[in-house]
Amino acid sequence: MSVIEVRDVQTVFGTKVIHDGLNLSINEGEIYGLLGPSGCGKTTLLREMVMLQDFSHGSIDILGHNVSNIKERDAQKLRREWGVLFQFGALFSSLSIRDNIALPLVEYTDLNASMIEEIVQFKINLVGLKSSDADLFPSQISGGMKKKAGLARALCMDPKLLFLDEPTSGLDPISAREFDELILKLRSLLGLTIVMVSHDLQSIYDTLDRVAIIDEKKIAYEGTIVDVKSSKSQFVQTFFK
Repeated sequence: MSVIEVRDVQTVFGTKVIHDGLNLSINEGEIYGLLGPSGCGKTTLLREMVMLQDFSHGSIDILGHNVSNIKERDAQKLRREWGVLFQFGALFSSLSIRDNIALPLVEYTDLNASMIEEIVQFKINLVGLKSSDADLFPSQISGGMKKKAGLARALCMDPKLLFLDEPTSGLDPISAREFDELILKLRSLLGLTIVMVSHDLQSIYDTLDRVAIIDEKKIAYEGTIVDVKSSKSQFVQTFFK
């Protein structure tokens, strides 16, 4: 069953056309990759999906809602159905790891402090951090730990969808592969649908079920990695050569 439908999406910044009629479909329970050369608009599309950025034309349907004309009240409800891990974690430097992860629960629920703490500790352990890490601040932890803390925050509201922007960028090869394994484990454990922007070829091969490759402002290929050789795009052939 499709949970995200992108239809004829056009994105224009001033006179610059970023997307010129994108079409793709993301199915429930899959790990789906948004790929393409630098500057092709992968992260822009992800931001449009999570309503952080407007697009110029077309439609994006997520969990049955058209995000281009959704009412604010419905938009707020829909945002609780997904979590987002930004490229560099996007943690608040003045807050501890505990408070960073707890923030959505504090802002959007009526849960008491003890329940929030219980959820935070569960999510910390779920992503492979130690309970003692909760008291540390972003400046005191490694890049990999920041990614895991950001992931714990993205999962704190028990979302159906998880959006990941370059989750392994900046990580050493061992940490990157550990993060890939974590993503696969979480998909299986939580029944997530995951949308991921990535340049990491190893991660692409190890984690993704299907991909959409953006090139020359359009979808050059959509399908499995196995069948990618059928694409006639020069970029696609070079990228996977």
